[in-house]
Amino acid sequence: MNSFSRTDIKRVVNQALKEDIGRGDITTECLISRDKKMTAVIITKEPGVICGLDIAGLVFKTLDKRIKFISLVRDGAQIGSGRQIAKISGPAKGILSAERVALNFLSLLSGIATRTQAFVKKTKPSKVKILDTRKTIPGLRGLEKYAVKAGGGFNHRFGLDDMFLIKENHIDIAGLKDIKERLKKGRFLKIKLEAEARNLSEFKDVLCFKPDIIMLDNMTPKNIRQVVKLKNKLSLDIKIEASGNINIDNIAAYASTGIDFISLGTLTKDIDALDFSLEIT
Repeated sequence: MNSFSRTDIKRVVNQALKEDIGRGDITTECLISRDKKMTAVIITKEPGVICGLDIAGLVFKTLDKRIKFISLVRDGAQIGSGRQIAKISGPAKGILSAERVALNFLSLLSGIATRTQAFVKKTKPSKVKILDTRKTIPGLRGLEKYAVKAGGGFNHRFGLDDMFLIKENHIDIAGLKDIKERLKKGRFLKIKLEAEARNLSEFKDVLCFKPDIIMLDNMTPKNIRQVVKLKNKLSLDIKIEASGNINIDNIAAYASTGIDFISLGTLTKDIDALDFSLEIT
């Protein structure tokens, strides 16, 4: 399983600061003296699920190690509008120059966590797990998948090397028989395998791969119930995932079908960033 290491996070933070500051924060450099100190707080401007406080703190400390960043809540906390979530103190130049990058990370990740939690709540009281996808901003996948977890969701595969996901394109090109034979060669036997099906007939077809999971793509809740019924009748030891055309209004109907997972690209693709402000105290 791929992971997003501390080194990866530092690389992303450094790149973001380089992008924003460029050759230097000319306004702050001109107007603020080197020895000037300040204290400030980060405040929520709307309710939501907080995520990215450690990243925000790293942004400030990367620019100036003397800056102190104290989180007042934890990632995953649901907070109302007007709430202080962090205190910052130290050299004013570093705080002002790092402000926008730190708030951008907070806004994006908290937006993902907030959206994820909204979908998770809609699936209650079922035990279905909400999964993310690979529909992420290039270079930020690790952070975005972390935000999904902060919102109560779970991570699907991190990248193409995590697990098999045999989709209709693979089957159309290689064919069921050839794929089955290739899988028998042993090299990948210990890697989890998922196969995609678009209807009951394809569900029966991909059973020959002996998958751990079968993803039902763009199927209606009615048709999914037929698949679940067949799976239970045959006592199949596989998990069922649904994906495609699932939104906040119909997800409850999908969750009630008896499936195990629902994967949603919208968690990281259609984000309303949460709004924050940094206010000098």
